[in-house]
Parts: sequence; structure tokens; C-alpha cells
Amino acid sequence: MSGRTESRVFGKKAEKHILILARGDKVRHITLQPWMAALSVSVVCALGIGYLAATSYLVLRDDLIGGTMARQARMQHEYEDRIAALRAQVDRVTSRQLLDQQVVEEKVEKLLQQQLALTSRHGKLGSLLDRAENAGIPVEDEQSAPLEAPINAYQKRADASGGIKAIERLMGLASADTSAKPAGETALAYAEMPMRESLGDRSDRLFSRITLSLKNIDRAQKSRIKDLTEQTSETADEIAAIVERTGLDVDTDTPETAEATPAADDTAIGGPYVAPETTEDFDNSLVALDNALVRLEHMRGEVKKLPFSNPSPASDITSRFGNRVDPFLGRLALHAGIDFRAATGTRIAATAPGTVVSAGRSGGYGNMVEVDHGNGVSTRYAHLSGILVKVGDHVNAGEAIALTGSTGRSTGPHLHYEVRLNGQAVDPMRFLMAGTKLDKLVN
Repeated sequence: MSGRTESRVFGKKAEKHILILARGDKVRHITLQPWMAALSVSVVCALGIGYLAATSYLVLRDDLIGGTMARQARMQHEYEDRIAALRAQVDRVTSRQLLDQQVVEEKVEKLLQQQLALTSRHGKLGSLLDRAENAGIPVEDEQSAPLEAPINAYQKRADASGGIKAIERLMGLASADTSAKPAGETALAYAEMPMRESLGDRSDRLFSRITLSLKNIDRAQKSRIKDLTEQTSETADEIAAIVERTGLDVDTDTPETAEATPAADDTAIGGPYVAPETTEDFDNSLVALDNALVRLEHMRGEVKKLPFSNPSPASDITSRFGNRVDPFLGRLALHAGIDFRAATGTRIAATAPGTVVSAGRSGGYGNMVEVDHGNGVSTRYAHLSGILVKVGDHVNAGEAIALTGSTGRSTGPHLHYEVRLNGQAVDPMRFLMAGTKLDKLVN
């Protein structure tokens, strides 16, 4: 009653929805609650949205795949273009390196040839320097390091097959280990190489410095040879001038020059003038120095054959060459030599090498020794107390040949010394004074 009344008061009660499922004899009743209805609607909506999304994806998939493939194709073309550009750049760099390598190897070969020439020159010059030093010409003590320094770098590091690598090491261009670099760094290095100074440019600077050094060595060698030639010629000329002042006619021509000069009665010759074959300046300078040394050696050899030394160096000169009052007659007479004060028995030396042509008693000379020195020059040693040589003996300069005394026309112990040229007596003082000057030039 009350329920009915309540229904009337608050209205009719909502009836629940019942879902009836029948299968054969079985019947099932499912009461549908509101939340179940809401859940069902939500599932249906989700499925619908999923279906719409799947349908949209299937519709748009082809467009998305096509766009992605197009982007990948563009990127691939860009990479291929970049790789082609880098490859072309690498080819250009490689071609430039090959050209630079060829140029560098040619320059290395040229420098090696210059090295061989300088080494050969140095050997020839060394022998001439030894001759000059032996001849008494002052030779500066120069080290050979400046010659070898710019050359040994190529001897030790460069050859015909590996010159480019040696030059790269010298210039600091060779990489320490290019194989250890990643591919990207190698490509980058090739890409940046044209921006750096090329091998050819750096090698040009290196070769210029070395060539300048070699030229300096060449000029120094030529200058040194020129100075030695001038000094040698001046020494030979000075010797010749001193000898000429003594009145002697010494042959100043070398044997080679004498042979090259035709005699007046030689067979007639002639022909048009043609300039002589020329050689390198260095070879000409070596020939000039060699000729000067030969001439100096010849002059010194000729001088050493002449009586320029003192027969009794420790003795004083008491009477000179020329007119004087004769000690026995008391009137003017020619004194044909010079007298040296020396105690009896003092050893007398030959003043030049020669052959004894007289050794014994000879009139007013008393005991006398005469030595023939060749070329019409002879010396006489008189008033001797003893003779140590015999006729035909060959004596050397400075060799003892007699002992002083007072034989012949003599007033006391002394040495009478004469120099004769073609049989005529000449003043021995000219030879003694010349010998003093020649001592430094000849010995």
C-alpha cells in the first residue's frame, strides 16, 4: 500500500532493461546496467575511431612512402654529387702532385749533377792547394763543410727513385702516417690541400736556397783560385826581378811553355785564325793556377841552382868587390871578389849545387876550388888551407868543400870569394843581397 502510495507521490519507478539470450532450451537474462551501456558505447566509438584511423593510414600510406623515397633519392643525389666533386678535387690534387714530383725529381737530378761537379772541383782544387802550400804560398785553412752541407742532404736522402719523398721530408710536407687517418679526414685533407702552399712552391724556395749556396761555394772557389794565382804569379815575378838585378839571365819560362813556343827555324806553318776551344771558367782558372805554380816551381828550381847563399855566414866581410889599393904593390887594382875574415881551418860551404872544375894550386889564388853551376855561372874559393873535394865531384849547396887559410897572395887568414858569369867576375854582394831577399821566397 505504501509502495503504491510512494509511486504515486514520487512517480512511476523506472524499469530496468533486461537482455534475454536464448540458446536451445536455455534462456539467460542479463540486466543492463547504465554503466554497461556507457561502456558499450565507448567501445563502439573506439572501434569506429580505430577503423577511421586505419582507413586514413591505408589511404595516406602510399603518399608517405613516396615522399620518403623522394627525400632519400634527393639525399643520395646530393651525396653522389659531393663525392664526385671530392673525387675530381682529389684527381686534380694527385695530378698536381705528380707534376710537382716530376719537377722536383728533375731539380734533384740537377742538384746532384752540380754536387758531382763541385766534388770533382774540390778534389782538383785540393791537389793544387797542397802544391801551393808546398810552394810557400799562404793557403787559408778552410773547412770543406760548406761544400758538403748542401750536398749530403741529397746524397743521404734523395735518389732518382725517391727524390720527391726526400724533398718532402726536407720541406716537412710528408705525412707521418696517412693510412692511419679516417676516410673523412683524408678527404678533408685533400679538400684543404689546394688552400695550402703546394709542394712545387715550397720546393722552389728550398732549391733556390740550395742553388744560392752552391753558387756561393762556386764563387768562393773561383775567388780563392784567383787569389792564389795572383799571389803565385807575384811571387814568381818578384823572384825573377831579384834575379834580374844580379845581372843573370834566368829562363823564366816553364818547360811546357818553351815546348809550345816554336823556334825561329821551325817548319813554316800558317792558316786562318780560329778562336781556341773554350772550357768552363773554373777549369780555366785551375789551368791558370797550375801554370802559375809550375812557373813558380820552375823559378825556385832555377834559383836554387845559382850561388845566392853565403859561403861563410859567421864571418865578416873585410874587403868588397871593385878597385882598391893592392896590399902588395900599393897601387890601384881590381879586387875581383870579396874577402871574409875567418880563422884558419874554418869550413867553407858551396853557395850552390854544381860540379868541381878546379881543386888545387892556382897562382895568386893559392889553393883554390872552382865550382861550375851551369848557365855560365861559376864560383871560386881561394887562399885555402885545405881542399875537401876533387875535380869532377858534384857538390850541393851548403856542403863543405874547403878550409880557410892564407895561401897565395894573402896577408892573413881569410876567404877570397868570387862569382863569375861567362868567365867575367861580377860583384858577389849582389848575389848575397839577393839571397837574403830570396830566402823567404824560395825556402
